[in-house]
Amino acid sequence: MAYALITGASGGIGLAMAQELAKRKIDLLLVARSVERLSEAQQKLTATHGIKVEYLSTDLSLAGSAKTVFNWTAENNFNVSILINNAGYGTWGEVANTPVETLTNMMQLNMNTLVEMCHLFLPELKKQPASYILNVASTAAYQAVPTLSVYAASKAFVVLFTRGLKRELKNTSVSVTCVSPGATSTNFVSRAGMDAMKERAEKFSMPADVVAKIAINGMFKHKTEVITGFANWLTAQLTYFVPKSITEWVAESLYKTP
Repeated sequence: MAYALITGASGGIGLAMAQELAKRKIDLLLVARSVERLSEAQQKLTATHGIKVEYLSTDLSLAGSAKTVFNWTAENNFNVSILINNAGYGTWGEVANTPVETLTNMMQLNMNTLVEMCHLFLPELKKQPASYILNVASTAAYQAVPTLSVYAASKAFVVLFTRGLKRELKNTSVSVTCVSPGATSTNFVSRAGMDAMKERAEKFSMPADVVAKIAINGMFKHKTEVITGFANWLTAQLTYFVPKSITEWVAESLYKTP
């Protein structure tokens, strides 16, 4: 029996992905910090879809957390055929005004833990007749974003890492996909300290379940890169043709702090 392992699965896109996979009768391993929300998700998913759901409460922004997750699956003989690295967050504000611990914590979660998860689970994924890695980036990855500088850069890393890994694994049973959502109806805005922009963000947000369905469909179709929504896709494409000074000025205007 093989499971889909999802990080950041207690809410937002991660929980929506869990629900999407549950509809397809795929058993789940959920990883996040909140044990209460994980327990609630387990009960609802099991009752609604009749699948097996296990969970682990751990802080993936801590060094060594990926190994904790891997050891948990090994000790319980959970075979993983789908690895979804969804956990991540952003912090709004200028680099000079943000505690360095906040920035390095974000980088650890958004990049280091993601890479470590892929590295640790690859030997097992290669043993499966068909397996998948889905890494979650952001449309912020396609241009520098002042006041979200580290977040945008970390998501650009995810896009390029995923594309490179896809090529490395082209002759294996492992398919690798990167999904880059735009504004989505999650708690990202609040956690990033962007409440001043909440009303504006909600006008352009896609529902998390829609984003999740697009992402999961793209993963199973073996796509390399998925950008959710035509407007988001078009905006990302324009960054390849419009001078960076212009795209960065637009981003600065949109995300300027009060």
